Amino acid sequence: MSRIGLKPVPVPKGVTVTAKDNVLTVKGSKGELVQDYASLVSFKVGEGEVIVERANESKQAKSMHGLYRSLLNNMVLGVSQGYTRGLVINGVGYRAEVKGTTLLLNLGYSNSVEYTIPEGIQVAVEANTKISVSGIDKAQVGQVAAEIRSLRPPEPYKGKGIRYENENVRRKVGKSGK
Repeated sequence: MSRIGLKPVPVPKGVTVTAKDNVLTVKGSKGELVQDYASLVSFKVGEGEVIVERANESKQAKSMHGLYRSLLNNMVLGVSQGYTRGLVINGVGYRAEVKGTTLLLNLGYSNSVEYTIPEGIQVAVEANTKISVSGIDKAQVGQVAAEIRSLRPPEPYKGKGIRYENENVRRKVGKSGK
């Protein structure tokens, strides 16, 4: 039984939710998100909330019930508040800067790394070592942050690399010289 799917999704003022022809559309002050959904679930749009209902009690329908409730909740929060993911660069000479739609990163390689910022995502750099990735689609913000982090993941001996703001890098002790 999906416990998450049973909870109604609160819809703040200024956000409209429409479900028609297996397409879910959420519009808000920050933008608009569209999501296709399976016919095993349906959406009942009420005053200030949306309830997700399933067509039958099959295992597939139960799993879709919780999935689409979570996706709808993420969409509502995205168009009303937005999502932000922070990254921190550690290392001597490591830095980042934004030029137009490109993020330039100096990460200790012989050449600087260029990362093209996708449409719908904003990237800001503070103090050359803090990167802020923001947007309205939670999955896309997380994916872009993961791709930037993968350019130089933190290493366990000196902690150099790109890590998430709230990530704790486990440090290892290096070999001892006798």
